[in-house]
Amino acid sequence: MNKKIVAFGEIMARLHTPGFLRFRQALPGALDVTFAGAEANVAASIALLGGRAAFVSALPAHSIADACLGTLRNLGVDVSHVIRSERGRLGLYFVEAGANQRPSNVIYDRDYSSVALEPGASYDWASIFSGASWFHITGITPALSKNAADVSLQAVQAARKAGLTVSCDLNFRKKLWRWEAGVSPNALAKMVMGELLAFVDVLIANEEDVQDVLGIKIEALDADSGSLDVEKYPGIARKVVSVFPGVKKIAFTLRESISATHNNWGGMLYDAAADEAFFAPTAGGEYSPYEIRSIVDRIGGGDAFSAALVFALNDEVLRDDSRALGFAAAASCLCHSVTGDFNFSTKEEILALAGGKTSGRIVR
Repeated sequence: MNKKIVAFGEIMARLHTPGFLRFRQALPGALDVTFAGAEANVAASIALLGGRAAFVSALPAHSIADACLGTLRNLGVDVSHVIRSERGRLGLYFVEAGANQRPSNVIYDRDYSSVALEPGASYDWASIFSGASWFHITGITPALSKNAADVSLQAVQAARKAGLTVSCDLNFRKKLWRWEAGVSPNALAKMVMGELLAFVDVLIANEEDVQDVLGIKIEALDADSGSLDVEKYPGIARKVVSVFPGVKKIAFTLRESISATHNNWGGMLYDAAADEAFFAPTAGGEYSPYEIRSIVDRIGGGDAFSAALVFALNDEVLRDDSRALGFAAAASCLCHSVTGDFNFSTKEEILALAGGKTSGRIVR
């Protein structure tokens, strides 16, 4: 993989309660601090897989942001185009991990972050995209502010002009999308992302994103029920393409939530030109999701899927739709076993799982 993959968005400090403690149990007290953000998670995972990844953002000029960039740099991510800004602050988010029937809880503290305030004129997209073949963005960054939404649109327009393939993970966050008074988060997301998706080639989402952001009605699909009717997903993809005909591929993550620590997991990839859908993982030619019964940390699992899919679609060996999807589903499954947002699973481990090695036996 010679061409670089560029991701744009916000990276934050993640503050996590130890183990499964609740905030009121852990505080006052120490929290574990790492760095994370959807687009940065993707860049980090691609670099860890051996790809060329660059991350673009804006961060304040202080030593904690230095540590943040150092983390990405040490993983092999190019951070040379991250703006050190006099505007704004480092965003934060707080996590208490759920267990069994108690869900995980996330509290955002992201208002007035540097990337939310940095104007579009600060980004030299022609230079950023030099030598790149792919650009990745999510629906989280436009949710931060009107300015961030404008910059996101400018970025995909510049990527299209530069001839890059553009991927977007819808990633609807109902706690965000609050920057337009009198407009609901769903309506605001639909308006902004509808304009942005005109420049997207590969769309990544789940069934809730499609309903909440795109306003496409889906009948009898409830991820919280612990069971999905996967045969309906190709039809959902066709509905999306009918509204956004420029989208060439659509990937759905398929999560069945039995509890906070027990999920079934897989994915679908739909090719619009061939009108063909692939599912992974499979057994005997039928979709058979991974059963993840002891989740260590599910946050970042979707980003691991996006990263592995983008990596595979840029890889000469893995770029076949079926293989690329199988690689992405296995990568994201393994990410559920890793603490923190970044997927530290190796390419070899992912290929082994995708090839059917599911026992978890010690490698000696």
